[in-house]
Amino acid sequence: MKLEDIQNPQFLKTYSNEQLTMLAKAIRDFLIEKLSMTGGHLGPNLGVVELTLALHKEFDSPKDKIIWDVGHQSYVHKILTGRADQFDTLRQFKGLCGFPKRIESEHDVWETGHSSTSLSAAMGMAIARDLKGTDDKIIAVIGDGALTGGMALEALNHIGHEQKDLIVVLNDNEMSIAPNVGALHNVLGRLRTARKYNKAKEELESLVRKIPAFGGKLASTAERVKDSLKYLLVSGMFFEELGFTYLGPVNGHDFEALEDNLKYAKKTKGPVLVHVLTKKGKGYAPAEMDATGNWHGVGQYKIESGESIKPEKQTGPSYSKVVSDTLQKISRNDDRIVVITPAMTVGSKLVDYGKEFPDRLIDVGIAEQHATTLAAGLATQNMKPVLSIYSTFLQRGYDQLVHDVARQNLNVVFAVDRAGLVGADGETHQGVFDIAFMRNLPNMVIMMGKDENELQHMVYTAIQYNNGPIAVRLPRGNGSGVPMDEEFETIPIGSWEVLKEGNEAAILTFGTTIPLALKAWEILAKQGISVKVINARFIKPFDEELMLSLLNEGLPILTIEEAVLQGGFGSAVLEYIHDGGFDHILVDRMGIPDCFIEHGSVDKLLNEIDLTTEAAVERVKRLVNRKTKKGLLT
Repeated sequence: MKLEDIQNPQFLKTYSNEQLTMLAKAIRDFLIEKLSMTGGHLGPNLGVVELTLALHKEFDSPKDKIIWDVGHQSYVHKILTGRADQFDTLRQFKGLCGFPKRIESEHDVWETGHSSTSLSAAMGMAIARDLKGTDDKIIAVIGDGALTGGMALEALNHIGHEQKDLIVVLNDNEMSIAPNVGALHNVLGRLRTARKYNKAKEELESLVRKIPAFGGKLASTAERVKDSLKYLLVSGMFFEELGFTYLGPVNGHDFEALEDNLKYAKKTKGPVLVHVLTKKGKGYAPAEMDATGNWHGVGQYKIESGESIKPEKQTGPSYSKVVSDTLQKISRNDDRIVVITPAMTVGSKLVDYGKEFPDRLIDVGIAEQHATTLAAGLATQNMKPVLSIYSTFLQRGYDQLVHDVARQNLNVVFAVDRAGLVGADGETHQGVFDIAFMRNLPNMVIMMGKDENELQHMVYTAIQYNNGPIAVRLPRGNGSGVPMDEEFETIPIGSWEVLKEGNEAAILTFGTTIPLALKAWEILAKQGISVKVINARFIKPFDEELMLSLLNEGLPILTIEEAVLQGGFGSAVLEYIHDGGFDHILVDRMGIPDCFIEHGSVDKLLNEIDLTTEAAVERVKRLVNRKTKKGLLT
């Protein structure tokens, strides 16, 4: 059978283990070939091929609900549910999403992209099932990295207490986006080596069943012996103490072992945890040998060697590396600095920082809430914590940002990575909300540089700032290759920069949209329209002196931002103008509209939402034309 001919997973019911093995190889070959052209999450998917086949053979999707935590390991699931013929469009504009997507298939019962949500969702579905009186099975597949997330632990606690029929498959490959950390990781390590416990427990149960008239004191004695055996052979049976029946560890690449344990899990009442051991990247040597997480998510690569194919446009260093290198240099003379990351050491380019300052790089795992309040705690002790975090993941620590950092006006630096559109990872990862959710917080400073050189000065400025929390936004990708100053400079807080002079209108923008504004200025100048372009690098606070000069000149204003319009920078400009009594000033805004932006190349996404140079030119011309018409403001 060709993979492209698969419409649903029902055919697996009749497959032998030998046929499943052949199919697993075909799927791996397919993924290695397709992702070499499109990029994507290769390592996680190669690791769950057998597990996904076993789940779809044993359960009846979509009647039975299979929920993929994070979702970056759902490619095999997509192949088995009729989407193999769409893989040439994976993560591309209007193409197949790289995460579960409910509108794509009835088999995608839960949309995700952030970790640690599957257990809460599964519990909700289990409660709904029981209220409706149906008999569908609920299966949540969660990785060992995602299990460290606070939501997952909260859900485990609730599931264990309620004793709902629910199956948790713990996909344990000993590595999430980065090597896992923490006490729970150590618990799993002990469980991986605890096969003797399960064998001994089974033998004891078999022996007890042979005793006539089993009951009473003998039964309770046997249970105590089993408990003692558990503690003797396994140091802390974490999941059983939470109320789960624990099965495993199971070889996640052995169809017979998977089938036996999944069948047993189906028959068991109450919550069951099936601990499955898998090899991330299995079947492709470069991915199997990956110890740093580089094959977790990849761009295009050469299949034979695994060598990545770099885009030709990369002329400057990555913005993440600029932040990391700057922090590394400053830390040599400032022992207050402590850098915190929630499992993004590789993604945020902090590996070299960690090598030089191993005691001052703290990877807390997938635990953004903890990371934020940890930074606050450090700040109370006159340290200078820097939380390096993706914009889309900072959302997960929002209450802590409000309550623990901003409210106490603590000196925490937020290096907000992947701010703006990120492209192929799609709507769950677009960093477009952080301005809106940070701008309304008292004490908060927000800034974004026009290029990699200004970014390094902003990082330095943030470290020197001692009047509360400060956020430095930086986009995904590489800089333009501008010269980098040797010495760091402190940028005055709230100061803007005039990039181009003009007297008919003003464009206020920052970060990634500055090249767009400069190109618009050039086109407008050729058409005889004089426009001032301002690098509004401080989103909060404003450069009030420069802003007032624009308002006093009566210049129409166009704001441009690669962030949501609602509550964003443009909204702040409107508020300032209204509050200052300058309601006669014409203002137009460009930015992300009121919708979630799906996956695709950033250029295509910008065109789709009309965030382009051509649109900026037309909007400025409309503003200028409106101003020249006497008293016509609408």
